[in-house]
Amino acid sequence: MTSVSGTPTVPATPPDLLDYLVIGAGPAGLQIAQLLQAAGHGYRVLESGRTPGTFFRTFPRHRKLISVNKVYNGTDDPELNMRMDWNSLLSPDPELLFTRYSKRYFPDADDLVRYLADFAAAFELDVVYDTRVERIGRRADGGFTVTDQRGVRHHARRLIVATGLTRPNTPDIPGIETADDYSVVSVDPEDFIDQRVLILGKGNSALETADNLLETAAVIHVAGPHSIRLAWNTHFVGHLRAINVNFLDTYQLKLRNAVLDGRVLSVDKGGDAGRYRVRFAFSRADEVVKELHYDRVVVCTGFRFDASIFDPDCRPELVIDDRFAALSPAYESVNVPGLYFAGTLMQQRDFKKSTGGFIHGFRYAVRALSHILDERHHQRPWPRRSLPGTPVALADAVVARVNRSSALWQQFGVIGDLIVVDHDGRAHYREEVPVAYAHESRSRDGGDYFTITLEYGPDHDKVDPFDITVRRTAQNSVDGSVDAAYLHPVIRHFRDGELSATHNMTENLENEWDHPRVHHAPLVAFLARELDRRPSPAGR
Repeated sequence: MTSVSGTPTVPATPPDLLDYLVIGAGPAGLQIAQLLQAAGHGYRVLESGRTPGTFFRTFPRHRKLISVNKVYNGTDDPELNMRMDWNSLLSPDPELLFTRYSKRYFPDADDLVRYLADFAAAFELDVVYDTRVERIGRRADGGFTVTDQRGVRHHARRLIVATGLTRPNTPDIPGIETADDYSVVSVDPEDFIDQRVLILGKGNSALETADNLLETAAVIHVAGPHSIRLAWNTHFVGHLRAINVNFLDTYQLKLRNAVLDGRVLSVDKGGDAGRYRVRFAFSRADEVVKELHYDRVVVCTGFRFDASIFDPDCRPELVIDDRFAALSPAYESVNVPGLYFAGTLMQQRDFKKSTGGFIHGFRYAVRALSHILDERHHQRPWPRRSLPGTPVALADAVVARVNRSSALWQQFGVIGDLIVVDHDGRAHYREEVPVAYAHESRSRDGGDYFTITLEYGPDHDKVDPFDITVRRTAQNSVDGSVDAAYLHPVIRHFRDGELSATHNMTENLENEWDHPRVHHAPLVAFLARELDRRPSPAGR
C-alpha cells in the first residue's frame, strides 16, 4: 500500500482492534470467552441468534440430550463429579453447574439453553447477539476483518471459530433435494400414520427419528453404506447410544422394520400417488440393485462446517470429506495462521476416537487452547508446578492425578499430563496438555519428558464387552506390560522426541489406581528404571 507521493504507508489500525474475535456463543464460544476475559485479553463474541446456544434451540429435534447428567455420585469432590457431568462448562463459580438445572440423566435441551444464558450473564461476557457473520477477510497486518449482516466490520488480531457444524451433510444423491431433512422434518408421529418411511443415516439422529415413529409408521427402513457402530462397544459417545436402540429391537424381532446395508443410488418422487422410488444397491447381496417404494424419505446424515463465509485468501483447508477444517496440534488452521477453532470443530484432531465433539470433552480442549494462546501470543508459559525428580515423588503425583482428573478421564488418549525433567534432575508437572501439542513443543526443546494419559487398549472395540468368554483383563498384572482393553493409565517416557518406554497401570473395576503393590510400586520401579537411563548432564 502506498501514499499519493509513492511513500509506503502502514495500514491504519482501527481503534476497535481486539486481541480475539470469537464467532458463536454456544458452549465453546462461552467457554473460551470466559477464559479470555479472566486472562485480561480484549475479545468479543459474535452470535447470530438472540441468546446463547442457538443450535440447542432446535437440536436435537426430539429435545432429549444424549449427554449424561448424573447428579448423585457418592462424592462431594467437584473434580470427580465432573466425570459424570457432561454438560457443565468449566467455571470459577462452583455453583454454576448444569446439575443445578436438571436431575434427569438425559436432560431436556431447553435446560441447556437456560444454563448457557445464565453462564453468559453470570460473567457478563461480551457477546453481541443478532449478529450473523457474512464475510471473513484477512487484514494487511495479518489480522482479520469480520463483516456482519448489517455491514458492520469487526477487527481482531486473531479469530476463534466456535460455530460448530451448521450445514446439513447432505449426500450427493440424485433427487435427494426432494426428501425431508432432519433439521426441518415434522417431529409429530401423527404425521406419519400408516406410512412407509426410509431414513438415511445410521447414527443417533437417524435412530432417534426412527424411534419416534415406531408407534405410527407402517414400515421403517434405516439405511446407509456403513455398519451401525454401538457406543458401548467402541467407547465413542457419538456412535449409536443405547437410548436410541429401540428400533433395532423391532428389526431383530421381525416387526416389519429393517436396517438396510448399502448405497442409495437415486431418489425419485413422482411415482404412484406421489410416492418415492428409491434405487438401492445392497452391499450384503453383491451390490444387487432393487427399487424400493416409500411415502417419506428423511435424511439424517449429520452436519458439516460452513467455510463459505471465508474469503479465498483465508479459507481454511478442509478434511474428512470436507466436513471439518484441518487443524494443527494447537487447534489452529493448518494453512491460515491466527485462525483457531473451539468446540465440536476441535474433534478433527480425534475424530470418532475420543470426546472432542461433545461438551464434556471440548471444555478441556478449550481450556488447553487458552493456555496455548497465552504461550504463543502473550508470553505466559503453561501453568506448572515443580517436583523433586525422584521416582517416588513423580509416582505420587501421577497416582493422585489419574485417580481424580476429569480432563484425562474424558479426553482419553488425547489430553494428558506432562512431566518435563530438566538436565539438573528437577521435574515440572504440567496438567491437561494435548498430547500432540506436547510432542510438538517438546521436540523443539529436546530433553526428557513423560506423558500421562488414560486410554483404552488397542483392541477395545474388537470384542463384545458382554461376552465373558473373550473379555481380556489385566486386573492381576503388575509389571506394566499388559495394555488392558478397559480404561487405564498409560505412562510413556520420551527422550529427545523418541519413545523410550511405556508403562500400563493395571486396570481396576472401580477406576481406582492407587493400590500400593498393584499400582504405585510398579510405577515407581518404571520411573526409577527410566530416570537411571538418562544421560548425565555432562554427557549432554
